[in-house]
Amino acid sequence: MVPDQRIHERPAASADWLRAARAARSLSVATLVWLSVESTLGLAAGFAAHSLALIGWGLSAFVEAAASLIVVWRFTGARTLSPNAENTARKAVAVSFWLLAPYLVLHVAHDLDAGHRATPSVLGIVVTTFSLVSMPALGIAKRRLGARLASEATSGEGTQNLICAAMAAGVLASLWLNTLGWWWVDPVVAVVLAAVTVREGSRAWRGHQCCH
Repeated sequence: MVPDQRIHERPAASADWLRAARAARSLSVATLVWLSVESTLGLAAGFAAHSLALIGWGLSAFVEAAASLIVVWRFTGARTLSPNAENTARKAVAVSFWLLAPYLVLHVAHDLDAGHRATPSVLGIVVTTFSLVSMPALGIAKRRLGARLASEATSGEGTQNLICAAMAAGVLASLWLNTLGWWWVDPVVAVVLAAVTVREGSRAWRGHQCCH
């Protein structure tokens, strides 16, 4: 049974489903609060350190925020029980995955040509470490809720949180390796992250999130 049919025929009438919908919306609101802090501090640290990966990671917070706003929209008011709202939200989340990739690739080319090299940043390390610890919990919780709700939009937002944690791990690794003279790790991480966002956006658009 496809997600829209499940929403229409059974789960929407369930008190448990409605509680899960409220939980998904609340988690998305909480995520928005943290992302506002994460993006500000991440970008500040990234520009100060000339770190492509750290800047890209900071910008990814805006993409995640867009996904969180979409899920809040999806489970607000009459849209909570609307089959059409889920389909719209799923595609909107897919587009949010794609917003980051072009910037990352173009910024890599510019900074390599300009000869920028990342330098370690205490602020960047602290912020990324916090996200590395907290984002997996959010991502797993949202993906579980997405499965309960038959909401690929919710699962997609959870996947973005997990990608954020992976980004944080990559940024931390690149900053450390740069102290060893391995400056090329930073742009490589940025390109890999761009490829991941394109791949996940395609999967979300096709409606595969709940199956993985």
